[in-house]
This record gives sequence, C-alpha cells and structure tokens, in this order.
Amino acid sequence: MTMLNEGRPTRPEHAEIEAPATTTGNRALMLEEPLIFEIGGASTSGVDFDPVPPVESRLGGLERKGSIGLPGLSEQETVRHYTRLSRQNYAIDLGLFPLGSCTMKHNPRLNEKVARLPGFADIHPLQPVSTVQGALAVIDELAHWLKTLTGMAAVAMSPKAGAHGELCGLLAIRSALEARNDPRQVVLVPESAHGTNPATAAFCGYKVEDIPANADGRVHLAALKARLGPDVAAVMITNPNTCGLFERDMKKIADAVHEAGAYVYCDGANFNAIVGRVRPGDLGIDAMHINLHKTFSTPHGGGGPGSGPVVFSEALAPFAPLPFVERMADGYHLVEEETAEEHHAASFGRMVAFHGQMGMFTRALSYILSHGADGLRQVSGDAVLNANYILRSLEDVLDAPFGSTGPCMHEALFSDRGFAEGLTTLDVAKGLIDEGFHPMTMYFPLVVHGAMLVEPTETESKAALDQFITALRSLAERAREGDLSLRNAPLHAPRRRLDETQAARKPVLVWEKPHLQEAAE
Repeated sequence: MTMLNEGRPTRPEHAEIEAPATTTGNRALMLEEPLIFEIGGASTSGVDFDPVPPVESRLGGLERKGSIGLPGLSEQETVRHYTRLSRQNYAIDLGLFPLGSCTMKHNPRLNEKVARLPGFADIHPLQPVSTVQGALAVIDELAHWLKTLTGMAAVAMSPKAGAHGELCGLLAIRSALEARNDPRQVVLVPESAHGTNPATAAFCGYKVEDIPANADGRVHLAALKARLGPDVAAVMITNPNTCGLFERDMKKIADAVHEAGAYVYCDGANFNAIVGRVRPGDLGIDAMHINLHKTFSTPHGGGGPGSGPVVFSEALAPFAPLPFVERMADGYHLVEEETAEEHHAASFGRMVAFHGQMGMFTRALSYILSHGADGLRQVSGDAVLNANYILRSLEDVLDAPFGSTGPCMHEALFSDRGFAEGLTTLDVAKGLIDEGFHPMTMYFPLVVHGAMLVEPTETESKAALDQFITALRSLAERAREGDLSLRNAPLHAPRRRLDETQAARKPVLVWEKPHLQEAAE
C-alpha cells in the first residue's frame, strides 16, 4: 500500500470503481477517514510516561527492545477519529433496515437494562445450581412461553443460533430414525427455503434434494408427494418462506411426510410474521428453531450472540439434547444426564458445553412479558401490514412476481424486470446508500431473477415507511428510464462502488507501513 501526498493510502486497483467527473464529492462531514496509523506517527505520543526501569528479572529476557509502532494521538484526535468512524456505520438506531429475511427490528432499551442486572450478567455457568435459581427460573419461564406460542411438547434452549438450531433438530430426527433402525439418507429442501437448510442437512451427512416451487412461489405439493419414499428422512421447509409467502399447504405437506415415515423440520426464522396467530405444532411440524435474535428483539448479528431454541413435537421430544431445566419441589435443577422420564429419555446428547445464552434469554423474556399474548399477536399483524404497504406502494414501478397471488407476509419481494438495459438490482441497491438507507437483501431468494427482498418489521412507523418508499420509488423510476448514472452509485458515501468480486477474493486487510526510499549518504 503506497501513500498519497496528503498522507493517505491509495486504494488497491480492484477496490473501487471511479466516480464520474461530475461528482462533487462527499456530503457534509462524511469524509473518507484515514487509518489511525495515518493520523498519528509512532514518533509522537499523546501521553507522557515516566521512564520504566528494566524488568528483565521478571520477564526473563522477553522485555520489549524497541517501539511497537503504535500511533501517538492526543485525546481529542483519538475521540474524533472513532466518532467519525462510528458515523459511517449504518444501524437500526439511525434508520430503517430493509434487509429481507433478517427481521432487523428495534431492540427496546428495557431489555438491555434487564440483561445487565448483576444477577444475570455476572453469573458463571460453573456456579452451584443453588446460587443461580433466578437465572434458571428465567430459562424455564421462557421455555414455557416458547412451547405455548408454538404448540409444541418440548424445547431445547441450548442451541446458539438459527443454523445451530437446525443442526439440533436434524440430530434429533436422526436419533429417532436410528432408534427404530431406519437408515434413511435423503432430506428434501424446497427452493423457497433458507440457504442454511441444505447446508445443515449436508453437514449431518444427508443427501440433499431440491423440491421446486409452483407458480405462486410456494412448495410444489405434487412434486413433493411424488418424491417421498422410504429413503426420505425429513423435509426442511421455511414457513413463511423466503418469497414472503405463507405455505398454505403446510398441513397437507406434513400429513404426506408423516405417512411416508419421515419428519418435518420447519425453519422458524420468519416466526415474526405469525407469532401469536399460528401454532406450528398444529400444522404437523416435528421440530422448529426460533431465532430469539429475530422474533423477540434480542440484538441481531454483530449486536451480540444469537440464540436458537428448538421446539419439538411429542414424537421427537424424547430425543431432545441435554441439558434442560426441570422445576422440582425444592427449586430448579439442571438435568445433565439421560433420565427414564418420557421426555428426553433417549436424548442424542449435548450440543454445547453449557446451557445457552443468558443475555438472550433475559432480553427475549423481557420482550414477551412486555407485550403479552395480545401484544405479540399485534406484532405479527403490524409486521405483515407494513410489508404489504410497501408491496402495494411500489408494485406499479417495481415488478412484484407474486403480488397477484394475494397479500405477502412479513416481507415484500420484487424483481429487476422492467429495468432498462445495463441496469441491475445491484445499481438500485447501491443507489439506496446515497438516499441514506442500507440496501435491501439482493438476489435472494434464487427463484426470482434480480430479487430485492424488503422486510420493514413492525417497529417502523408509517412516516418511516413513506420515506423509504419515496427513495426506492425514485430509484426504480430511474432504473426503468435508463439513468446509467446509477451504475456509479453510491456517489456521496465515504466508500465508492467496489469491485465486490475482487474485494472478496483479494482483500487488503492489514495496514503496512510505507517503505520510503532512503536518500544516499
């Protein structure tokens, strides 16, 4: 990496597409921020330290011999640097986050306060059970709510996230099949399922086969029934699916799968759209993970660890993993080994060293208790209402491939059909950055060409939705009219358009001190 005259590095040739000459530059103070090494040099220091006497006797000759090359900045320079960096990160606290299939809803600050209470935040998994009765009570209460909301018989609280929950469910299914000496090797996955579903099945050693979607974007029931046979272990289905549609044939699918001797796994990542209204257990589902960091507001992605409890039907409950909380007359206990009880009698074992994510449990339970049964029902209703408002507000300028089949669920799906030649979904998504919004999910699901998947969630107001709709409508109209300037977007962000393929394959991740040619003596 070389240096420009003003002391900032040039970017690798693959990292950026040049903006047109008419670009006026960044808006306001949203400037490119140098690396901290480019602001302060190792020859200066923001703090003065007294000379430190040799400590060789304590370090055994491992003491530092010279400078470690850290930049020396004053307090003001340091604060300004990190504050400017923070302004370049989009967050739900700044604006609407339209990522489809991600449920980026607002995280109530009340939940954060509860999670930070000393009795929850400061405990250790190796403490005696008698000293963590309150924490175990939270886990038990949350488990009760999850079983009640899903209509299922048992729940495993230890899985750490959605894909980990999928693994938990399939391991229980495999254990159930092994218990009856049934060597089935195939898992069927519809095209409209989440991408982690086939990956999880393959990780468990199963052969994965696709089931096509019908013209309405839902599972092709006839094709599924035709493929069912004695080699099929399970069907992994996402409901509502990634087209933003509820699988109306879910009960028929479950009945057919059970008749064939297989099990139904449901990806519950989109539970936010039906919570309080539909109990998956009533639809014949045998196992389903619930993303606490989606449905019940706990921080998503980089905001903190995830949590993916898995609920089980009566048929799979005995095979659920350990440990689990059991309420006894003398308090709460952690069951760490298999028991002779009907539930968990044939557990497939342990998935993690300890029980789960305590911070996620407290946040999720706070959210559930704050809303209550009626509030949770309103959550799903408002989420569906917001998504349909976006769908109907934009379907005249953006192609909605399944818009004619009726209302969508929690997310609105559009395609790039109707864009002028030379313009793509990527161009519209990058244009959203200039409008002050994070781009929507692009090119997923794969069943729709140039897909744009938008999930507003229930926490956005009509005013916020109208702002987003106005921005996306403008970009859609420009794409239809052939405004090729979109190919250079974003023009007003600190980072311009990247060559994303090269940036992924040849990223520059480490800053290297520039090597200046020394003048001859």
